[in-house]
This record gives sequence, structure tokens and C-alpha cells, in this order.
Amino acid sequence: MDGPLGLTSTDPLTDLLNGVRTSGAIFNQSSLSGSWAMRFEDGSPLALAVLLHGSAWITPQGGAPVRLGPGDVAVLCGGAPYVIANAPATEPDMMIRPDGRCTPAQGEELVDAQVPDAGTWDTAGADSTLLLSGLYTVDCGTPGRLLAALPPLAVIEANVGACPVSPTTFEEITREEPGQQILLDRTLDLMLITALRAWFTRPGAQAPTWYRAHSDPAVGPALRLLQTNPAHPWTLPALAAEAGASRANLARRFTALVGQPPMTYLRERRLALAADLLRAPGATLTEVADRVGFSNAFSLSAAFKREHGVSPSEYRTDTARTKP
Repeated sequence: MDGPLGLTSTDPLTDLLNGVRTSGAIFNQSSLSGSWAMRFEDGSPLALAVLLHGSAWITPQGGAPVRLGPGDVAVLCGGAPYVIANAPATEPDMMIRPDGRCTPAQGEELVDAQVPDAGTWDTAGADSTLLLSGLYTVDCGTPGRLLAALPPLAVIEANVGACPVSPTTFEEITREEPGQQILLDRTLDLMLITALRAWFTRPGAQAPTWYRAHSDPAVGPALRLLQTNPAHPWTLPALAAEAGASRANLARRFTALVGQPPMTYLRERRLALAADLLRAPGATLTEVADRVGFSNAFSLSAAFKREHGVSPSEYRTDTARTKP
């Protein structure tokens, strides 16, 4: 049986999404009618918008407007502003700020965000639009390869991939009970993964370079070695020898297909695994460092803070607050 680090089932999409976790997810429900437009300036590296009823248009900054129909899911990538409106030409009258704060387009008066309400699921009027948006604040750091693989706006139509949001989900995430925040976090994770799986495997989609990396004769074996044994003291020459490739060829092809050099990929993987292990009660920093391949607790702590902006102890404290 695989242990916590035994991630031997590493299809390309699993590899791409591995390590992505959110903390402090924010959901906002909007019931809209007439002429309306909202400009999102939350800066979230990943955000989702799900149209539950009616129709709308979504326009990424510098991009063309795209129509959303019932059940469609939009994934916004990169943190750039975007507008969701009843029509492409409608000027925004509301602004969504960082942390989900909502203000009028003119002025700074705070407007209370509308949290999801299960009772409105089936009661939206025939001419109204019901929109659910989720801001994705990723506490483990959004992998650069994932952001590089996504366009600023990816729309998954309802007939391509079903969004795992239902009245039952609404009822659960609206309950003010212990564990609500972690339920919000994991719901948003599930929505994102489901949407991205549908996006990358949709009919007519061209396999991106990172997907082809797993079947490459040099890069594929190297990836499997780094994924199954990340704690090994890998060096580029040792990895190249095990993968049966020259050091220069492996470095060049790995960077071209995966989007980052082998040792950078290994460092990010180790830190993602460390973040998962730090969630376990009683796990010491020395034990975690040993299990993911850092020489000592100090080196892990320094690398963790550079990557995530918080120390392992601060991360552990923040994670504990969201547990039921």
C-alpha cells in the first residue's frame, strides 16, 4: 500500500493538479435581473463562475466576450480583472474586490456579499440570472505549470462537463456549523478539478506539451522517478543517468515539455508534499523535512517561506483554524 508520499498513479492531469489546495475559499451568489454588470478585481490566481440559471456574458481583460448558458462553468486564470454582465456593452455597476468585498463601481461604500442560499436554487424567476462565483485563494501556491497551461478564460459548456454543484451542496455549504470553511475549500477544489478535467479532455482539445511529457522517452522516465521517489537526493546528472538520457538533452526537453527545469519541478513537488504532511497532527518539521528530501528542518523552513510567504508553523496554524 502506498504511504502519504506514494503517488505512483501519476497521469498527466493528476501531476498538473497535484498540490493545489485552497484555504479561505469565498463563494458569492448573485440573483440578477434587468441591466447589470459586475467587475471582478479580486486578484485571485484562479476563480470560477457557474451560471445556475439564465444567461450572461463574461469578458476577460483584453479579451472578447463569451456567452454563458445555464450550467456553463468559467475558469478565470492569472488574477486579471474580468466582467460578468447581462450584455457585453453594459457598464459595471458593482466591483468585487480582494477577499470578496463588494462595492459600488462609483464610491467605496461596502455592500454585503450574498452568500449561497439553497432556497433560491429552484426559485429564480424566468427573466432572472442566478450566478455562483468562487474565489480560489490557494494556500499551497498555484503551480506555475497549471497557470501556464490555462488561457485567461476557459469556458466549459454544460454538455461537455457537469459541475458538481447541486441543491444538496448548497444546503451543506450554507450551514453555519463547525467545519464550514474547510467544506467551502474542498467544494471549490472539486469544482476546479472537475472543470479542468473536462477542459483538457474536451472533444477537439489539443494535448498541451506538459501532457506529452509523460510519453517522452527521456522526460517520461525522469518524471516518474521524481514523482515516486521525491525524497531521493537527486541531482541532474543522476536523474539523467537513471532516465537513460544525456544531462543536456534531459534538461532541455524537460524544460520545454514540463515548463520548468527538473530540479525546480522537484523542489515544488517536495514543498507541496511537505504542505500536505504538515496538516497531520503531531508531525514535526524535522520528520517532514526527512520524508520529502530536505537536509534538515531549517532548509525546509527557509524554502517553504520563500515559496508560500509563510513559515511552516504559520501555515500549520492557519490550516488548523479551518479544520472541523
